[in-house]
Amino acid sequence: MAEDPALSLRVSDIKDPAVLFERYNTAEIRRVEGKVRGEIEQKKEELRQMVGERYRDLIDAADTIGEMRQCSESVVQSIQDMHQYCHKLKQGTPSTSSCRQEDQRQWQEKFYIMASQIKLLLEIPERIWSAMEASQYLQATQLYLLCCHLHSLLQLQVATGGHYSPVLARFPILVRQVATTGHFRSTILLDSRSLLRGRAVSDQAIAEALVSTMLLEDSSPRQALADFLLARKASIHQLLNQPQHGAGIKAQVCSLVELLVTTLFQAYAVFYLPPEGGPRPGEGGPRPGEGELSYGMLFTTLENVTSTTYAAKDRRVLQEETSTGSWFKYLPPSITEFQPALRTLAQPIQREQLRDTLQQWIDTCKEDICRGVSSLLVYVKSLKGLAAIRDSVWDLLSTESISQHWSTVCQRLLECPLVVWDDFLQQLFLQRLQAITKEESEAISMSSVQFLASAVRDLEGQTIHTSSATNPGSGRGGQYEVDVASFLWSESPGDLLSDAGWVSVTQRGQQHHRSSLAMKTQALTPCVQNFCSSLDAKLKARLEDLQYYLPSQDTGSDSSSVTVTSSGPSESSSVSSFNRFTDSPAVEDALREGCVACVRHILSSIRSELASASPDPSPACLSSVLFMARLCQSMGELCPNLKHCILGKQRGFEATAKETPRQGKKLGKARATTEVSPTQAKWACLKEELLVCSMEAYRIWSSALSKVLLDKFATTLHAESAGAILTTATNWEDLEIQEEAESGSSVTSKIRLPVQPSWFVQSLLFQLCVEVNRVGGHALPRPTLQELLQTCLAQVLHHYHSLTQQSFSREGVFPMTQNRALQLLFDLRYLNTTLSSRVEEGKSSRSHQDPRFHEVCDWLEGYIDPFDLDVFTPPLNTNLNRLSQRTSVLLGLLTGSEKQFALRSSSVNSQEPFNILPLASSQIRFGLLPLSMSNVRTSKSATRSSAAAHQLRF
Repeated sequence: MAEDPALSLRVSDIKDPAVLFERYNTAEIRRVEGKVRGEIEQKKEELRQMVGERYRDLIDAADTIGEMRQCSESVVQSIQDMHQYCHKLKQGTPSTSSCRQEDQRQWQEKFYIMASQIKLLLEIPERIWSAMEASQYLQATQLYLLCCHLHSLLQLQVATGGHYSPVLARFPILVRQVATTGHFRSTILLDSRSLLRGRAVSDQAIAEALVSTMLLEDSSPRQALADFLLARKASIHQLLNQPQHGAGIKAQVCSLVELLVTTLFQAYAVFYLPPEGGPRPGEGGPRPGEGELSYGMLFTTLENVTSTTYAAKDRRVLQEETSTGSWFKYLPPSITEFQPALRTLAQPIQREQLRDTLQQWIDTCKEDICRGVSSLLVYVKSLKGLAAIRDSVWDLLSTESISQHWSTVCQRLLECPLVVWDDFLQQLFLQRLQAITKEESEAISMSSVQFLASAVRDLEGQTIHTSSATNPGSGRGGQYEVDVASFLWSESPGDLLSDAGWVSVTQRGQQHHRSSLAMKTQALTPCVQNFCSSLDAKLKARLEDLQYYLPSQDTGSDSSSVTVTSSGPSESSSVSSFNRFTDSPAVEDALREGCVACVRHILSSIRSELASASPDPSPACLSSVLFMARLCQSMGELCPNLKHCILGKQRGFEATAKETPRQGKKLGKARATTEVSPTQAKWACLKEELLVCSMEAYRIWSSALSKVLLDKFATTLHAESAGAILTTATNWEDLEIQEEAESGSSVTSKIRLPVQPSWFVQSLLFQLCVEVNRVGGHALPRPTLQELLQTCLAQVLHHYHSLTQQSFSREGVFPMTQNRALQLLFDLRYLNTTLSSRVEEGKSSRSHQDPRFHEVCDWLEGYIDPFDLDVFTPPLNTNLNRLSQRTSVLLGLLTGSEKQFALRSSSVNSQEPFNILPLASSQIRFGLLPLSMSNVRTSKSATRSSAAAHQLRF
């Protein structure tokens, strides 16, 4: 939009109006006119405001000039009067009358007296200012009261009607002097009360400031005490309202404590008077730490200032000025011997009144201090900062000047002890410590839960990429979680520690850095290690921060020595410095509760993850489920600082030291279990929660694994076509047996028996073993592995039992022949032998058998000729036993040493045909190693056959 040329025209550019009519049209000229009129009105308004402002200044200047003219006229008139008076004196004849000389002498003396008073009156303001600059407010008050006394003597008060007194009329300079003197009272009161707020003010200065206030306001000692306490309360508010700048909080808290302690000391020194019969005020020593306590300084100072006795003549107001000038001798005695006085008698404060007033002030200040310090401590973000503030307060209260007489002062003033830390600050510091600990614990739990969620999502994504083979360059950490076996059999530089060659395992501390090989023996994958190391590092930081607030061995001995020395030497002195570590149990409880809440928050997150995966976990979820199971299983061991936080650092080290020696000392261990502290019970409860959560996760994995494998097994087992059954068949063994014929001759016949299970049975066991090895089966909890085997065996029996309900007479269904029944019986017995749990002592194996097993066996044996079954049973048992021994290494995690090899030593009275060497103290995978044998092989085979027959007799 184009700019209007008429509005852009400046008024100063208008020279000739005719030009406007040539350049612009009528509408534009009207706009120019409106603009010019607006500027005219604006200039008029500015001129009006300027004239109004200047007019006021002109009026003030005119008034001043008028006053100056009147003053100069009065001065000229006075000089003319003096000139006329002197002229009359020269013309008059001297009188020889003694009466006139006496009158003249008296008149001259009166004149000198008045002149000296005027001289003193003119000098007093300067002396008052000098005394106030030197903070000598009592001297300034005495000079002010003397000045007021001079005013009354000279009658300098302004008369009614605005007329001056004769002296003011003759000496106009005194008019301004009288006006100036009137401001001293408020100034002295203001400065005296401001002095009462200071912390580094001597007791004598406090007493003089209070006496000044009493003289100026004609108040009582009780009012002086109220003024003193009000000033200190205002000082406390000022300290609390200062801006916070980091380390300044410690200085503020120490200043508050110092102000509170100093107030009570000064209240004792200024206001306290002993009972009747005690020493007089002022007979005590100076300040605490230099001898006995001084007291009653207010009454001593007041007596020195207002007393009119002969002894007080040396403390008069003008004592120092009497020899400085010759005109002082003309001052009347009412001025030279002037002493201020109170209208009412200053009665001492009763002890009950002093006690109640101070106690009420302490209660009021306690509320303000607690509220203010709480707001200050919000800016302290660490326990180290809290401990630094606490230690500074302890150092302050432990100084000799405070601790030596603190209990005496409190007992005499309050008639009860007052512990500043316990009554004012301890609970505030403890609450802030608990808040900091809770905030940090919540932060640790939130970060750990985020870490856990991120790890779970990464593992699920890693599982999907691994199964689809679309991400070959993924991280090894996630790959190791999916396939733990690859982590166990991989090599890394940190498998052995650098000092592993010369430092034994027993010499290594529990908290020492562990080698990667030790982690692999427990199947602790990198993700588990990273999570636990991150959590342990955060807990270690919290524990180190907490140690600043707890006593160490040095500070503990120091605090005890301070207690002994402070309570020993003198009768009147006791421990005023508080015990810094009385709340150590509460501090440790705060950290303990925070850590327990943190772990339980992590457990709740793990349970929620397990709950979302438990109904029907996908293969992508199983890796994360196993990760959480291993995490819960190893958290207590890989996070030693968690144990220290719950048991306390010292107790945690002691517990670790107790667990380090061999566990063979059963008596000592049993004795230790009988004495369980609450903290140990809490730690045991937390470990139990972790174990329960770990077992729950393992249970989800085992259920999912058994379901997947047994579904494939059931599909093959229930195959109906001959081709499908033949594809799972294995090679049988041809055996020659000798039988006795009816004629008594030996008949040799050939039989065929299965020597290995069906392919789907082998696949089931092999896949089961592969999956167990994939997740680090050697580190799986024994109950988990037993539960997995029991679940698999129960489902196998279920599928075999469902096979008995199947009809084989239908068209297209392969019938149940004797060979097939024999193979199925061999498979079932082999599965039962491999998957059955360990037999407990004192109980037969038959009592633990599932009834369905016997039902299926009887059903299968029903398809076999009874005569053939009697013939087949011994070699079938031999084949079954030989197969179990051959596959014991391959299926080592599924078959324990207590199954196939327990019967070798079961018979105590039997003579063993061979020697046995165990490979390890706790056998899991491998069997026993046979040594050289003296007996023949045939006897060994016979013994083994008899053992196998006993084992397979159900």
